[in-house]
Amino acid sequence: MTITLPRTIWTLVIFQLIPVFHSDNYRCSLEVLEVEKMEGLSQAGDILFGAMLPLHLDKVYQQISFRERPPMTTCKMFHLETYQQIQVLTFATQEINSNINILPNITLGFQVYDSCNVLHFDLRGALQVLTGSSTAIPNYRCAQDHLLSGFIGPAFSTHSIVQAHILGLYKYPQISHFSTSRLLSDRKKFPSFFRTVPNDVFQSQGLSELVLYFGWTWVGLVAVDNDYGQQGIQMVKHEITKSGACVAFTENILISQADRNAPRVVKTIKQSTAKVVILFSTDLDLVPILEEMIKQNITGKTFLASEGWSTSTIYSDEKFSQLLPGTIGLTFFSGIVPGFEDFIYNVTPFMSLGQNWARLFWRDTFGCTVIDNRTKISYLETVEKQCNGKETLRSVQNSYTDVSNLRTTNKVYIAVSALAKALEDLRMCRDNKYLLHQGFCTDIWNFTPWQLLYYMKRVRLTLNGGREFYFDENGDPPAVYDIVNWQLSPEGTLQQVKFGSYDMSTPEGLVFTINSSALLWVTGDHQMILLMIYPLLPQCWLYLSDALDCFKCPSDQWPNPQKSKCVQKPIDYLSYEEPLGITLTTTSIVSSLIPSFILRLFLQYKNSPIVKANNLSLSCLLLTSVSLCFLCSLVFIGYPQLAQCLFRQVTFGLVFTLCISCILAKTILVVFAFMATRPGTGLKKWTSPQASYLIIFMCFVIQLIFCIAWLSLAPPFPQYNFQVQSVLIVECNEGSPIAFWTMLGYLFLLATISFIMAFLARKLPDAFNEAQYITFSMTAFLTVWISYIPASLSAQGKYTVATEIFAILASSWALVICMFVPKCFILLFKPQKNTREYLMKSKFVLKAV
Repeated sequence: MTITLPRTIWTLVIFQLIPVFHSDNYRCSLEVLEVEKMEGLSQAGDILFGAMLPLHLDKVYQQISFRERPPMTTCKMFHLETYQQIQVLTFATQEINSNINILPNITLGFQVYDSCNVLHFDLRGALQVLTGSSTAIPNYRCAQDHLLSGFIGPAFSTHSIVQAHILGLYKYPQISHFSTSRLLSDRKKFPSFFRTVPNDVFQSQGLSELVLYFGWTWVGLVAVDNDYGQQGIQMVKHEITKSGACVAFTENILISQADRNAPRVVKTIKQSTAKVVILFSTDLDLVPILEEMIKQNITGKTFLASEGWSTSTIYSDEKFSQLLPGTIGLTFFSGIVPGFEDFIYNVTPFMSLGQNWARLFWRDTFGCTVIDNRTKISYLETVEKQCNGKETLRSVQNSYTDVSNLRTTNKVYIAVSALAKALEDLRMCRDNKYLLHQGFCTDIWNFTPWQLLYYMKRVRLTLNGGREFYFDENGDPPAVYDIVNWQLSPEGTLQQVKFGSYDMSTPEGLVFTINSSALLWVTGDHQMILLMIYPLLPQCWLYLSDALDCFKCPSDQWPNPQKSKCVQKPIDYLSYEEPLGITLTTTSIVSSLIPSFILRLFLQYKNSPIVKANNLSLSCLLLTSVSLCFLCSLVFIGYPQLAQCLFRQVTFGLVFTLCISCILAKTILVVFAFMATRPGTGLKKWTSPQASYLIIFMCFVIQLIFCIAWLSLAPPFPQYNFQVQSVLIVECNEGSPIAFWTMLGYLFLLATISFIMAFLARKLPDAFNEAQYITFSMTAFLTVWISYIPASLSAQGKYTVATEIFAILASSWALVICMFVPKCFILLFKPQKNTREYLMKSKFVLKAV
C-alpha cells in the first residue's frame, strides 16, 4: 500500500500534538499510554543536565507471544563500576556547586537514568530529560523554570548514534564517556556530539603497533559482529598485513545468538596452532566465549584485548584466573579525582538521594537485604541474609572502592567538568573574553542549546597531573591509552598492571612507550592470537608446525593448502592453447580474409562506376591496412617475449594510423571535390590522387617518428606482476604509460577530424553517400575505443590484453561494415545501381573519390 508524503507528515504532526492538546491547560500533568517507569536519580538545580548510564548490564529475556501486552523489562547484573560513575557524577556536581569560581550563585543539577544497557531505555531517558517530566512528550518541555544544558552518555556507540540524531536536531551538547565508534566523528551527521574517549581509529592503530612491536607474525582473528568490531578491524587489518603478519583464522562473535557462536569460535582457536589471541569485543559479549574456553580446557593462549574489556571487572570470578593471566590490552588512560575516595564511603542505604540504587548496591556488596521499620519484607527476602545498613564500606575491596586507577569513571568526571566549563565560559562572555561568533553575548539565565554548543567546542581543561584536555574539530579528545598486562595478585585475584602507553599527542617518536620488564607471559614462547572481527586476510605466508614463526614465500611462490611448503604460483598470460586465446586467434585470422575478399571483388569490378567513384587505388590501400589491423592482434597473444613487447603496440599504432589516414584522405577529397566545382576556386589540385597520398604519408610519418622516440627513450619490456597474489602474471610493461596513451590519442585525433569533416559533408550530393559511410564508421570506431579506456583500467592480467584485442577486432569490423559492405551489396545484388545512368540521376557526381 502506497502512503503519500503529505499523509505521512500529517500523521507525524498529529501524534506529536495529541499529548499537548490533551494536557491539563497545556501542562504536562496528563498520564498518556502506560509505559514502563524508568529508575532515575535527580538533583535539583538552576541548570540541569541529563545522564544515561547502564547501572545494570543486561536484562531478562522473555518470550513474547504477540497476543498480549509484552511484559515489563527486568534488569539484571548490577554493575559496581557504573555505580561508581554515578557517584563521581554526583561528586563533580557538588564540587562545582561549592566552588565560588565556577558558576557563582548558580546551582547545577542533574537527572540520571539507568539504561539497563537497553537501547530504548537510553532513548526514553533522553526524551524524559528533554520533556522535564516522567512522561516523554516530543517537542514539549514542561520544566520551564529549569534550564537544560546537555547530556552525559550513553555508554555504547549504537545507543549514542541513535540519541545523537535526536539531540543534534535541538543542538544540545552530548558528551559520551565510553562510545568510541568512528562514525560519531562525522560532524555533518552528529553536530553536537562530543566524547571524552578516543576514536576507535586510534585504538586500531595502537593494536597494530603492539603486534609489530612484539614481532607476532602468526595470529588468529575474532571479534564482535557490530559496528565496534567491524569498523575497528579495518585499520588493524591494513597495518598488520602491510608489516607481514600471518593470519591463522578469522571468527565472529555473533551477538544475535545467546551463546555468541562460542562453540565454533573456541573450536577454531583450539584447533589452530597459533598461540596468541586479540579480542576486540565488549566485556559482556566476551563472557560466553571465555566460559566456552574454560569448558573446552583451552590453555597456552595469550590474548590481546581491546579497550572494551581490557580492564573489565566482570571477570573477577575465580574461574577466569587460569585463563586470562598474561593478557595484554589497550585501555583509557587512568587518572585520579582528589577527594573522591572519601566521598564514595558516604553511601548508605538510608541516604535521601538515590536510596533505591543504594540499597541495590548494598545488597550486591554485602549479600544482604537492608531492613528497617519501613521495609516490607517478602517471603523471598526472609530467607536471605538481612542487614541493618550500618556495615562499613571501608572493609570492602571491590571495583567500587578501588579508586587507584580511575578510567571510565574519570571520563565521566571530565564530561561533567567540560559541561560546567562551557557554561562558565558562556557566563564570562560579559567580560568580552568569550564572545559568540556573531559578536554578542547571551544571558546565562536565558541561553539556547546552540549557544552553549559554541562554547563546548572551545572547552579546554587542565586535568589532574597537568594533562590538557580539549575537543578537536570532530568532537574527539586527544588519543591517549594505557597498555596493561593482566597478572595474578598474591591473593589470587586478577589485576591489570600498566606497563606502557600509547599517546598520539606526544611528539613523533614518543607515541609508543613500553616497559617490557613489567610483563608476565602466559607461556615461554611469545606467540599470540588476534581475536577480532574482520575479513580473511590474504594467505601469502608459510607456517611450519615445528617452528616458532612463519616465513614468507618467495614472490613467485604460494603456500600449499596445509601451509607446510611453498609451491610455484601458476603463470598467467593469454596463450594460444587456452579457449580464449584460440577464439581470438581464429577470429583475427578469419576476419583478415574479409578485406582480402572485398579487395578481390573491387579488382574484378574495377571498371564499374561505383569502384571508379571510390578511387580504386585508395580503396585498395585502405582494405590492405584493415586486413593488417585484424592480423596485428595476433602479436598480443602468446608468452610476452622482449621482441613481442617491443613491437606489439608500435605495430598496432602504425597499422591503425595507416588505416585512419586513408579514411581521412577520402574524407578530405569528398569535401574538396565538391568545393572545387565552384567557379574561381583553386582547390581542384587537392582532388588529385597525389594529394591523398601526401596526406596519408604525413599522418603516418608523424606516428612513426613518435613510435621511434618511444622505443628509444622508454621501450616496453616483459615483467612479472605480483598484484594478484594467487597467480604470477606475465605481462608487457609499456615502458611509458604516457607514450601509450599519446599514441592512442593521436589515433583518436585523426578519427575525430575524419568524423567532423564527414559529418559536415554528409548532405553533399553524392550518389553513394560516401560522407555518410565515413561518418558511421568513425562513430563506431570512436565508440569502441572510448569504451576500451574504462574496460582496460578495470581488467587485470590476460584480460587486459584480451580487452585490447577485442577493441582492435571490433573497431576493424566497424570500418569494414560501415565503409565497404554497402558497396559490396550493390556490386553483388544490386547491379542496376552500378551504372552510369544511375549515377547521373544525382545533381552532382563525385569522381575519383
